[in-house]
Parts: sequence; structure tokens; C-alpha cells
Amino acid sequence: MPLMPNAGTSSAVRPILLRGAALAVTVGLSLLGGYLFVRFTGIGGLTALDLVRTGLVVVSGFWLLWGAVAALIGVVTPSAGQPAAARDKPIGLTAILVPIYNEDPVPTFSRIAAMNRSLCALGLEDRFHIAVLSDTTAMDVAAQEAVWFQRLIAEPGGEGRIFYRRRALNIGKKAGNVEDFISRSGGAYDYALILDADSLMEGATIAEMARRMDADPELGLLQTVPRIINARTLFGRCMQFSSNYLSPSFARGAATMQGHEGPYWGHNAILRVGAFAASCGLPVLTGKPPYGGHILSHDYVEAALLARAGWKVNVDPALEGSYEEGPENLIEYAKRDRRWCQGNMQHRRLVRAPGLRWWSRFTFVQGIMAYFAAPLWLALLFASILAAILPDQSPILVGFEDPNISIWTLGVAVLTVLILPKLLIFVRGMFDGHNRASGGNAVALASIIGEIVFSTIVAPAMLLLQSRAVAQVLLGLDGGWPATSRSQGYVTLREAFAATWWIVAFGLLALGITAALAPAILIWVAPTMLPAVLAPVLITASSCIWRGLQGWVFVTPAELHPSPVLVEYRAIMERWSRAERAGAMIDIGSANNVAA
Repeated sequence: MPLMPNAGTSSAVRPILLRGAALAVTVGLSLLGGYLFVRFTGIGGLTALDLVRTGLVVVSGFWLLWGAVAALIGVVTPSAGQPAAARDKPIGLTAILVPIYNEDPVPTFSRIAAMNRSLCALGLEDRFHIAVLSDTTAMDVAAQEAVWFQRLIAEPGGEGRIFYRRRALNIGKKAGNVEDFISRSGGAYDYALILDADSLMEGATIAEMARRMDADPELGLLQTVPRIINARTLFGRCMQFSSNYLSPSFARGAATMQGHEGPYWGHNAILRVGAFAASCGLPVLTGKPPYGGHILSHDYVEAALLARAGWKVNVDPALEGSYEEGPENLIEYAKRDRRWCQGNMQHRRLVRAPGLRWWSRFTFVQGIMAYFAAPLWLALLFASILAAILPDQSPILVGFEDPNISIWTLGVAVLTVLILPKLLIFVRGMFDGHNRASGGNAVALASIIGEIVFSTIVAPAMLLLQSRAVAQVLLGLDGGWPATSRSQGYVTLREAFAATWWIVAFGLLALGITAALAPAILIWVAPTMLPAVLAPVLITASSCIWRGLQGWVFVTPAELHPSPVLVEYRAIMERWSRAERAGAMIDIGSANNVAA
């Protein structure tokens, strides 16, 4: 039986006060934004459409400001992280779980081999077992997994420590995969490190996480902030830079507010097996997908259940050596994002679940609004077009004779919210060495500017893709759990147009209506809809490898000074890929190392 947590209240006071202050500031600024908008629109009286637009500004602005406030807190918060755990004590037995689903086994097993070698180099292999948990449905991929598993157990210390099992039915998707292992074999382990197929972690980081679990019997889960690596395309490298340079500050701010009720992102995190088994049984929601069935975004729910049971759920952005790979083009990103959207929208049925901490409920709402904000912004755009088309509506409230607010003021306010946190992260980086690790001040500044420009250009397409995802869920359309194509980079113009023709049509329609019926605001609609019209071109261009930009923008520490496990992984991957191309495959032996 695990020790039951008995956390004191003093450590929780600071996060609660900070949450209250952050919420107050965010609410105040969003209401101020609504007031400025009313002053701008309320000349001669406020119409019903004006009030609708003001409400959309306040609600949408709140979630935009909430992210900015978290980033600002992260900028002023020290990055020391939690103190290192003692190294003179034995480490609890840990299972490293790698759930896979129709993945290319060569890179996946290469990463596992690199992590295993990293642990062996520390002399800690006896404290860490590795279980490859396959949910693969494609028989040809499953056959290759069996082949490459034989090579994997030939690695140092592999026999008796590295296991493979494949489920005949992938019930519950990834969460069901992990649950199956916990229920069958979890009793043999103190902790479980949950990874994704594209996860990579330093052995020293893995060991430090296990030691922290040992040092704090109230700690139920410890989450790292993984950095994206190995990106090649313009889209991938921009995401990689944002993950390495900007995300730590946002995560640091969020972690400061979350305290011991932090997030779980489903991978690159270690959990206490006894606490997880006792607290995190997931319900199967009544009804059919997308709202019913198995919970897709299971990680947020499991974090909430651990917190409900009194366990600490911590995130430490200062833990280095935690990596993952990201999508290399917008289409693959949108495919993954569609699944997350459906999973987060399921959480509306869990917000009022009994016993949850109020912060966990707020986290559910935040996850829902991360997607619902897109159609709200879209509604604001078209409400503004409609207001310009119908200027003679009857006012229902008294307005202002002299607004003293121009549209430029509103535009500057929005840009400040979007840009200021990133610029402050740059200023901090000038003093804490973050810029130096990313190529120097000039390269870091050029990268931030490039990230702002690129994210602004692709934002309309992302807004429409997320709006469609929300609409599909609301209409009862199940997106399922499509396999991720991690190696796909370049997207042809034909493929891009086939995926986004409706975005092009939508943009042309919006521009045409505005030009014909409300030409006065065309200058404000065009910056949003022109990138939508050009979406196929942008997708194709950003899926290319722009070698001339490498070294000048989007530079990350892992590129300049790759960590040992990353170097090891690349060497193994190259050697195994050559063997695969040469046909030097080993026979599929008997599966002696299959997890129970």
C-alpha cells in the first residue's frame, strides 16, 4: 500500500494567492478591453450587435490575456527549479513505458536503445525496466516491431529488462494501453515513467525524477517540459524554437500558479504506480463519440484525480534532458490537434465531477477554451463585418458622443498582448544565458521576430482549422485516433490544396462580401483573410527545408550542443537505418521478453 499523502497548507498559500491575483488582473484587463471597444463602437448609441461584439471581445480577450499573464509571471520567476534529490540512496524500481501505435519501429526503438545505454552508462540499469506497449493494428508494422525488438534486447543489459507486448484490441487507446500494464504488471514497480513513441530522455534526468519520487512520498506525479528536437522544415523549426525558447517561461509561470496541482501532458512524466492505480481509474463516458466513449485527453483527467486524492502533481520546467519530436507541417499538426480538440471538449462532462479541486475544474475549462476561442474570434470578425454592412441599426443603449478611441489604439493593445511577453522573455535571456544558448542576442531576437511573423501568417488557417474541429465535435462527428506520420515533411501544393480548399473558399467569400458591401473595413479584414486564401501556398512553403535560414534563425541549444543521449540516438538511428536498407535484418525469434 502506498503512503497516503498528508500535504500541509502553507505550501499551497502562495499559489492560491498568485492565482487570485492573476485572475483579477486578467479579468480587469479583459473588461478594460471591452470598455475601450465600447468607447470605439458606441458613437451615437450602442446597438445589439455592438453588445454582442463587446461580449466576444471580453471573453476572447480573457483567454488571450491569461496566457500573457502566465508568461509574465514566468519571466519574473527564478528558473532554479526544485532542489536535486540525494544521490546516495537506492532508487525505486521504475518501469519506463513506451506506448506505440502503428509507428515506424526503427526510430522508436533507436530512441529506446539510446535511453537504455544512457542508463547503463550511469550503472543504474538494474533500477529501470523498459516495456514497449504496442497497440499497433497494421500487421506489417507489427511484424517489424517483433524484428526490431530482438535487436533491442541484444543491447547492453537488455535481456530480462526490456519487454514487448502487443494488445490484440487497443481498448481505451493510449490510456487503456497504460492501464492494461498497470493492472497486470504495475504491482512489481514503484514508479512508471510514461513516454510517447517520439520521446527521448537523458538517463540522468530519468534517474533524477525517480530520486525525487523517493525523496517525497507525497509526490504522485512529476512532469517535465519536453523540448522539441530534430525538426527540419520551416514549420517544424519554428515550433521547435518556440518549444525551446518561449515555452519554458510560459510553463514556469503556469507552474508557479499551479503549485502541487500541476498538469500532466501524458508523456515525459513519472508517476507513483500505487497512487495512480488507486486514484486514476478512468470512466467510459455514456453515449457515442465524440462526447461519449473513452476519454481521449486522459492526462488532464488523471492529474485531476491524483490531486483529488491528495497527491502532489508537480511540473518542473528546469529539468533538462527531456525531448520529443513534433509535426513537420501544418496538416500533420492539424490532424493531431483535431484529436486533442475532441478530447478537451469531452471534459465539459467532467467539470462538475465530485470532489475535484477548483483549479482542476478551471484547467478543464481552460482546455476547452483553448479550442473554443477560435470560433469566438471568427464570430467577432463576422459580427464586425455585419455591423459595417448594417450601419443603421437602432441603438438600445446610450453611447458616447466623443469616443476618443481609434481602431489603432485597439490594434496596438492586441499587439502588445501578443508581443510583449515574448520581448520580455528576450530581455530576460540577455541576463540568464538563455540567449547565448540559442545562438546569441542577435540570433535570438531574429528568431523571436521570425516566430511572431510566421505564427501571425499561419494564424488564420489555424483559426479556421480549429473552428472546424470544434464544429465537427458539436455536430457529433468522431475524429478517432489517427496514427501520427512523424517523418512526413514536405507537402505538395496539390496535397495542401486538397486539405485546405475550403479555407481558400472561405477567405475568398469573406473578402468578396466585405469588398462589395463594406469596403470601408476591407483594410482590416484583408490581413486575416488573405493568408487564408494563400493557405495551400503557405503550407507547402513551410513544409520545405530552408537550409539558408539554419544558423540564422530558430536556433536551439540542442542544435548547438546536442546532449549525449541525442548524439547516441542519432548514431544508433543511422546505423540501424543502414541495416534496414541493406536488408540486414535479424530473424524474428521467440518472444521471450513479453510483459505479462
